[in-house]
Amino acid sequence: MASIGKEGSTKRILFYAPDGKRKTIRLGKCSQRQAEAVCLRVERLVTAKITGHSPDDETARWLAEIDEALHGKLAKAGLVVARTSVTLDEFINGYIASRADLKDRTRELLEKAGENLVKMFGAGNPLRDFTEGDADSFRQSLLNGGLAVNTVRRRCGRAKQFFKAAMRQRLILSNPFEGIACNVNENRSRFYFVSRDDAEKVLEACPDHEWRVLFALARYGGLRCPSETLNLRWENIDWQNQKMDVPSPKTEHHAGRESRLVPIFPELLPHLELAFDRAEDGAEFVISRYRSQNVNLRTQLHKIIRRAGLEPWGKPWQNLRSTRETELVETFPVHVAAAWLGNTEAVANKHYLQVTGEHFKKALEPVATVRPEASSAARNPARYTSELPVIAGNQKDEPREIPLNSAGFQPVPSSQLPRLDSNQGPSG
Repeated sequence: MASIGKEGSTKRILFYAPDGKRKTIRLGKCSQRQAEAVCLRVERLVTAKITGHSPDDETARWLAEIDEALHGKLAKAGLVVARTSVTLDEFINGYIASRADLKDRTRELLEKAGENLVKMFGAGNPLRDFTEGDADSFRQSLLNGGLAVNTVRRRCGRAKQFFKAAMRQRLILSNPFEGIACNVNENRSRFYFVSRDDAEKVLEACPDHEWRVLFALARYGGLRCPSETLNLRWENIDWQNQKMDVPSPKTEHHAGRESRLVPIFPELLPHLELAFDRAEDGAEFVISRYRSQNVNLRTQLHKIIRRAGLEPWGKPWQNLRSTRETELVETFPVHVAAAWLGNTEAVANKHYLQVTGEHFKKALEPVATVRPEASSAARNPARYTSELPVIAGNQKDEPREIPLNSAGFQPVPSSQLPRLDSNQGPSG
C-alpha cells in the first residue's frame, strides 16, 4: 500500500515497488486531497505492474492528462514508460513505412492524407496534443478547399486509421477522429449509364486494339480498371468454356475472393480474340502497352471519349462497371451479377445499380386493356356457351343459347318452374 509523507509544506508518496524496494515520489507543495488522488493512482499502477496487466481506463486517462513533471517522476519510479515526444510527421511516416502489405495505390492515398495533416498542423506537432477540435478543423478545411464530401470522408477515414494505430501503441489515449463521419455515401448525381451506342462510338475512337479490349473489359466484362484489367493474363482466359478467372487485388485479402469467374460475354469476345491474335509471342498480360505508372488511364479515356464526339462522364471507369451490372440484373438475379462483378448485393444496390431512361420508357408504355367480360370469356368459354339443348325463343320460336350463371348452372325459365300452393311447402 502506498502512503503519504510530509516534509514541512511538501508532500511525497511512499510505496514498495514490485521488486520489493521502497521508493518515493516527491509531489512538492500540494493539498491533502491532491496527494490522496496521486496516492490512489500509484497504488493502482503498482498493482498493474505486479499482475502484469494494463492500468484500468480511469488510471490510463489520468496518466494521459497529467503534466510532464509528474509523469516523469512516475516513469523514474518504474511505474510507467517514459513519454516519447512523437511528432505527427514522425508517426505517420513510420506507420506507412511499417506497412509492407500496402498496395501502391493505398500507400499513395495514405501519404496524401498524411500530407494534408502535416500541412495544416505542422510537422513538429506532438501527436498526443491532437484534439477532437483539431479533427473537426481538419475536416472543415478539406471541405473549404473544394473537395467532394466523399473525398473528405475518405481522407478523414485515413487520418482516423493513423490515430487508431497510435492508440494501439499506447501513444495516445483516444482517437480524435472517432466522432467524424468517414463512411462513403452513394452519390447518384455522378451515375451515368453508358449506352451501347455510345460504347461503340468510344470503341471506334480507341487508338489501337489494346485500348479497345481495355475499354471492352470494363464496359462488357465489368472488370475494375486498372487493378483487374492490367492483372489479367492470357492464362486466365478459358477459351473452350468461354470464361475468365479474373484476379482481384482489391478483394484478395478476403478468404476465397482472390479471383472470380466471369463469362466471356458475346459483346466482349471479338475484342478479346482480336487482342489475342495481335499479341506478341510469349505475351503474359492481356494489356501490355499501358502498364506504366506514368500512364493516366482516366485522362486518356477522357480524350478518347471527346474524340468519339461525346462529353466525358463522371467516374469514367466505375460507370462502365455500373452500366454493365445494371444491364446484367435485367436478365440475371442480382446475386449472380454481383458475383460476376466481384461485389456484394448491398454494394451493388448502393453504388452500382442505376435507374435508366429505358426504365422510364418501359414504365410509360401503354398496356393493352381488355374488358373483364371478354377476358373471362376467353379464359372459360364454356361458362358463356351452353352445350345443353336450347329452348325456344320468344321471337319466331328461333332457338337461342342461354348463358350460364355465376354458379355454373343453366337457369330454368320461370314458366317451367312448378307452382306451389301457398299453404304447401316443398315436397321431400
